[in-house]
Amino acid sequence: MRAILCEAWGKPEDLVLAEHPAPPAPGPGEVRIDVRAAGVNFADILMVAGQYQEKPHLPFSPGLEAAGLVSDCGPGVTKVRPGDRVVALLDHGGFAEQALARESDVFGIPAEMDFATAAGFAIAYGTSHAALRWRADLRPGEILLVHGAAGGVGLTAVEIGKALGATVIATAGGAEKLAVAAAHGADHLIDYRAENIRARVKEICDGSGADVVFDPVGGEPFDASLRCTNWNARLVTVGFASGTVPQIPANILLVKNLAVFGLYWGSYRKHQPDRLAAAFDEMFVWYREGRLKPHLSYRLDLAEAGRALALLRDRRSTGKVVLTTGGAAGSA
Repeated sequence: MRAILCEAWGKPEDLVLAEHPAPPAPGPGEVRIDVRAAGVNFADILMVAGQYQEKPHLPFSPGLEAAGLVSDCGPGVTKVRPGDRVVALLDHGGFAEQALARESDVFGIPAEMDFATAAGFAIAYGTSHAALRWRADLRPGEILLVHGAAGGVGLTAVEIGKALGATVIATAGGAEKLAVAAAHGADHLIDYRAENIRARVKEICDGSGADVVFDPVGGEPFDASLRCTNWNARLVTVGFASGTVPQIPANILLVKNLAVFGLYWGSYRKHQPDRLAAAFDEMFVWYREGRLKPHLSYRLDLAEAGRALALLRDRRSTGKVVLTTGGAAGSA
């Protein structure tokens, strides 16, 4: 089968397309999938560089989420059967024509959802749902501040926030990206390149502040958020796309009764996998209702994996970037 391989730690441009042995027959509790599309994530860049929480043995194929058709099921699998249309969460290996997944990491997708959309759905929407539903307990009528609001995960936070009944303030760099956030439901827009985040949030909130902050950026936006939140607010940090891991002055937490939560969404696969299934059930209902409208800015062939990752690294994409393995990637 064709697969994208990381043969040594390095840059996305160092990845190679090669013939690679197909996954073995699935063992107990495993599912083999004919991949039609794979989502591209910032974590893939870190994994290729050897900087991710987990380091696969070299050589390996990146790719943490993939959608396609079940081709085979191992002993004991009851959740899916061959021919089912699914999306799967993976430790790695999604950038290939076939992938092996645990049954608990495989979810049937709506009939209305094509494979490319499904491949870009799982991690981004799952992260935002967990951050806002489970960690922050976002409530109807609250004010949600979303940083990086045109990016892969930030844009989903805008939509999840609206689905939960919040007023959404979106920050992004430049008018083009802010227009994407507005098209997906953001109520107020802040260009962090030209405007002061703290001052604008205070202005929008009539001198008070945001009730919940969703932050995949870190750095200066995180620091500004600490100073433009309401009393008893909640801030969820889901990543550090700025490259700067912030340090938190504890006195601000004390004075504002401010709670700061971390979210490593992938850890739920190990610790609370049943919660993921329930979350996808809810999000797929919202998708069918038209409340979630996934935005794919690039659909590229598998051979262009290096370019796809570079688009994310260089912040030249909005929403999700997806790789496809052939002509059937976008079909039902």
